[in-house]
This record gives sequence, structure tokens and C-alpha cells, in this order.
Amino acid sequence: MNEIISEITRLTEKDCYHLVERHKKQHTYPMHRHGEMEINFVENCQGNRRVVGDSIEVLGNYDLALLGGGLEHTWEQYECKSQDIREITIHFSRDLFSDAFLAKTHMQPLQDLFNRADVGVAFGMKTIMRVYDRLNELVNMEPGFYSVMKFFELMYELSISTDYKLLSSSAFAHVKMSTDSRRVQKVKEYIDSHYREEIRLQDLADLVSMTATAFSRFFKLRTNKSISEYIIDIRLGHASRLLADSTMAVVEICYHCGFNNISNFNRIFKKRKGCTPTEFRENYHKKHIIV
Repeated sequence: MNEIISEITRLTEKDCYHLVERHKKQHTYPMHRHGEMEINFVENCQGNRRVVGDSIEVLGNYDLALLGGGLEHTWEQYECKSQDIREITIHFSRDLFSDAFLAKTHMQPLQDLFNRADVGVAFGMKTIMRVYDRLNELVNMEPGFYSVMKFFELMYELSISTDYKLLSSSAFAHVKMSTDSRRVQKVKEYIDSHYREEIRLQDLADLVSMTATAFSRFFKLRTNKSISEYIIDIRLGHASRLLADSTMAVVEICYHCGFNNISNFNRIFKKRKGCTPTEFRENYHKKHIIV
């Protein structure tokens, strides 16, 4: 199995962040990962495709994403016809924001943002337009104290945004998404440990001493997903990881991840991912290189 390239970024131990602006005719960099966090802004990118973990999405004219360290990603040309794609990439270390700093009450939005970044965050146009001038100012500033303050401003604006969506599934990224509800956390932990088995709604409700009806409403209110949608997402995340990292047959992966019907698995996978499991594996491996 080919490996994903491990990029060595230009960020050094003495840098608060490293920023580069590029104008190019096409995206050519392969699927890769690195230990640093990344902000990536792309303009004039209609038809580009963003791949982050097991999330694959065709883009409009603008894209702004924040990625945690270690998460596989690439932006690829796909159907983009633009001859002047503008890209701003900022790399920084998670250690720049110490745990003690993030523990302060005023820094809670940043702590929450970094937790979300573990699976990748894409911001909507409302947020992009709000931070667009800050990005341009940062590009044009001389490196120094004031540029670092501008970078912190940018990070805070992203942290208070409600105009975003998560990208990769937590199961694919091998991260646990925390919640402020102990009941929801308990159920998520159970599902994470038993996703290969049949999971009954009543058993989940019993875990938190609720009726099945009340629990369904409670879970949807706290997660914005029905319990069945959440279970499917977890199973698909594990299936996507096996498609990317193993040579197991698709039918084996189907049953290994808790689906009991290959036709149903293929249908759900295509509906959620926009491609069949076989196509996902083929497309994912095309973005790998041997290192």
C-alpha cells in the first residue's frame, strides 16, 4: 500500500507562523500530511476539489479551511478552468497556543476551534468575507509583533464563527469529538466501541436512563443528528479508513464496519460521499505517492 507523503513545512521553531501566497494555474500537490496546523484560503477556484480525510467536496469561487496537524489533505484541480488561482497558506504550531493560555475563560472559543480542527473545518462565505481584509493585511505586513497580533485577530475571528462545517469524520481521523453533555458522551463512547455490532435504540436509551423517544429528541437537539445518522457516520468513517489504508475487499469492509447488506452499504456510501466505495479507494490512492 502506498504511503501519504509527509511534508516538512518551512515553519521553524523560532517562527510564530509561516505564510506563503501563491498565484498558480493549477493545483498539483499530492495528498499529504504534516504535524503543523494549517489555514488554507483559495480564491478563483471554481471547480477545484478539496479532499480532507474522507471529505471530498467540489468548491465554488472561494474556500477557507482550518486543519489540525496530521490530517491528510489536498486541493486538486478537478474541473477548475481558472488560470489564476490565488492561494494563501499559513502554517503554525499548536504549541503556539499553550494549554494554560487556552484554559483562560476568554480563550474558550479558541480551545473549541482547535478541537474542531482535528477533523478539519471549512468556513462559509459570511466568515470568508469578514476575514478577507485581515488575510490581505497579513499577507502585506512585515514579519514582527504587529503581524503576530494580526494573526491572533484572524484566529479569534475564526473561533467565534458560527458559519462553518466539519469535514472529515472523527472515525476516519482517529479523534474523539468532545461534548458538554455527559449523556451524549457516554452514548458516543458506546457506539465507538460497538459500531461493528447491531445497536438498538432502546439499549442506548437505557445507558442514560431515558425512554427511547426522549433520548432520540435529546440526542438530535445536542448533536444536530439523529442517532441513526450518527451511527452511519461512524461506520462510514471506519469504512473509509479501511478503504484508504488496507487491501480488504469492499464486501469485507461492509460487514466489518457493521453494515449487513452490501447493496445498502454501496447506496449509503455514494449518497454521503458522492462516489462508490470502489471509486473512493481508487481516487484516494491516486493521490498517494511512495516515499
